[in-house]
Amino acid sequence: MRTRFLTSVAVSDLTALAVAVVIASLLVFDTLLPWQASLPGSIWPMLGFLVLSMIVTSAITWQMSGPGVPRPTYGRMSAILVGTVFPTAALLVLFRDVYFSRAFLAYTSVGWLVLATGHRAVRRQRPWIEQIGVITNEKELADNLNEADHANVKWVLDPAFDGPIDLPERDVTIAVDLRAVLSERVAQYLSSCDVAGYSVRPFSRIYEEHTGRVPLVHVAEGWEISAPLLEVGYWLPGKRFFDVLFTILTSALWVPLGLVIALFIKVADPGFSLFRQERVGLNSDTFTMFKFRTMGIDAEKDGPQFAKEHDPRLIKGGSFLRKSRLDEIPQMWNVLKGDMTLVGPRAEQVAFVEKFRHEIPFYDHRHMVRPGITGWAQVSYRYADDQAETVEKLTYDLYYIKHMSPVMDLRIFTKSIWTVLTGAGAR
Repeated sequence: MRTRFLTSVAVSDLTALAVAVVIASLLVFDTLLPWQASLPGSIWPMLGFLVLSMIVTSAITWQMSGPGVPRPTYGRMSAILVGTVFPTAALLVLFRDVYFSRAFLAYTSVGWLVLATGHRAVRRQRPWIEQIGVITNEKELADNLNEADHANVKWVLDPAFDGPIDLPERDVTIAVDLRAVLSERVAQYLSSCDVAGYSVRPFSRIYEEHTGRVPLVHVAEGWEISAPLLEVGYWLPGKRFFDVLFTILTSALWVPLGLVIALFIKVADPGFSLFRQERVGLNSDTFTMFKFRTMGIDAEKDGPQFAKEHDPRLIKGGSFLRKSRLDEIPQMWNVLKGDMTLVGPRAEQVAFVEKFRHEIPFYDHRHMVRPGITGWAQVSYRYADDQAETVEKLTYDLYYIKHMSPVMDLRIFTKSIWTVLTGAGAR
């Protein structure tokens, strides 16, 4: 279903490009088909570059789209547009003997942008729903899956069931819990469904795709998280390069803003504007993290503790700084130093890490990558103020570590903008 969905989007994009070419031809050449116009050169190389660039860019973004339920996104559309127009323009400039019309390319680009945006807007109104039949003992996980936006759990079957089982609907994906001990009847049922051409997949894989979380009960040794990370290891130097480049290029914005905030804090509550604290980072090494102080000087005189709703320790304006994430601006310095990255798991306090690593399985796997200013858990789940909610956020962190990619980082960046604008999840 995923392949069929992405293929239909690609075909719609190609159709939109064809229509945009016709519109551009009418506007620029006053003819329906551009190759029928009286031109000083052949327009076929230009059209060929356009189509080839679009096919190549679509294939690249398809491969980089990562896990999860496919949905027509405007971010991927923008990437395809840029990857189509700019290489085409560059190739046409490079081959100077090839006919090149700036007006035609501009009208085609605008027309394609409008049409591609339109068909995505229509598709996003009614995204596809995967019908799923689940074979598992984990009722809570099945309920979590059913709450996902694109999943509909039609039935849940006990793996030990030994009675007659109805034939599933043809469009149902059968998700089987590979941890469960199957009765002979259920095993025969699954084998028959597989032979009959039904989609039979591991429950843990389907759960990850729809919820964006790793089901911890399906993690046994920890290598399930570390092994996929090795496959993207080649990309980590590029991620570091982007961190440094982005931080330097945006310094003209965050440095002056940071100075204004520091002055405000100094006036609102006498004392040092910066807050320093030891946090746990890559490979469980500690580092000094910087933030703007949003609480009183003696806020942690009784030891570290989670932030609370309407926390009385907040200084004047501290709540706004936290909700807007402006208190995290000094962490850009941590990014430059290499202590942190722009996107990754949240850097936690040393005292909390010492507690959680002994009480929460696989908690230390969060430290396989650099901690981030923003991350998948931060934009997907509210602030965790106890151990149970920390476990929930861990399932998102492990999902990110397992599936991290440039496209996923871009997706998190986009969601982070909404999080900042709404103040969601802040304490």
